[in-house]
Amino acid sequence: MEQLDQDIKKEHQAKIQQVIGEVGKVVVGQEYMVNRLLIGLFTQGHILLEGVPGLAKTLTVNTLSDVLKLDFKRIQFTPDLLPADLIGTMIYNQQKADFEVKKGPIFSNLILADEVNRSPAKVQSALLEAMQEKTVTIGDTTFKLDRPFLVLATQNPVDQEGTYPLPEAQVDRFMMKVHVDYPSKEDELEVMRRMANMSFKQEINTVLSKEDIFSIREEINQVSLSESLEKYIIELVFATRNPKDYGLNDEAQYIQFGASPRASINLNLAAKAVAFFNERDYVLPEDIKEIADDVMNHRILLNYEAEADGVSTHDIISRILNKVQIAK
Repeated sequence: MEQLDQDIKKEHQAKIQQVIGEVGKVVVGQEYMVNRLLIGLFTQGHILLEGVPGLAKTLTVNTLSDVLKLDFKRIQFTPDLLPADLIGTMIYNQQKADFEVKKGPIFSNLILADEVNRSPAKVQSALLEAMQEKTVTIGDTTFKLDRPFLVLATQNPVDQEGTYPLPEAQVDRFMMKVHVDYPSKEDELEVMRRMANMSFKQEINTVLSKEDIFSIREEINQVSLSESLEKYIIELVFATRNPKDYGLNDEAQYIQFGASPRASINLNLAAKAVAFFNERDYVLPEDIKEIADDVMNHRILLNYEAEADGVSTHDIISRILNKVQIAK
């Protein structure tokens, strides 16, 4: 029985690499983003994608939904969007002379909340409540959202005019904030060739089923994390709150607020997923370090002095990783 479980686990690990390969047939050079999206999917953590327009964020999520055979909805957030446009509402049926529920686009497996910072606070709150509770209330009825359920929100870091920035408390609900960068010269050359060929169409195959996704979640949950590494995660998070206690005196002047307990929880979950993707059933320190920036960069609030000196959260996290040691 144990050997059978190991065989299934190996098969799932191989399929994860297949998923990345299938998405790569359509999307060039975004393996990092796909990896982070899969970590979110398998650990039930929502992802905030930040990058300038035109970096294939929508195409990547859409292609991923096809490869995983999941329902996908893209919601363009605008200043005139209402919560009912997102979650649904009650409409009057004249034939039945009664009100009935019309569900909104939130009832799907993968939700792409495009430019989430362009909608008012009420709409953002409706989305974040659905993310947290996994339920939606329309009228007097509460509905459970489809499983798996993953929100991938995007925001443009350049154009901030007429936007409603997400408050820190709401940003904290995202497991990771992933910065999507420009492609390399080679990748952009390939993108240009594909997109300039109007007859280009790549067939992609479905790799994982919903049952596979639930099984992989359970397998990741069984990945072991030693007590010393658990304490290492806590030390990393506490170093963002009390940097002077860790000899980070220069960094202390820049940090206004450190990471919340959600950072500890999500570092644990994400590190297990990284280990599983690397075909291990135990976490290494490198797994935690690999994921630390994505998990913590939106949870550390810097002051104006940091902005004036050109210090970013990425710089702070890098220095913390260099300074904090693993307890023996």
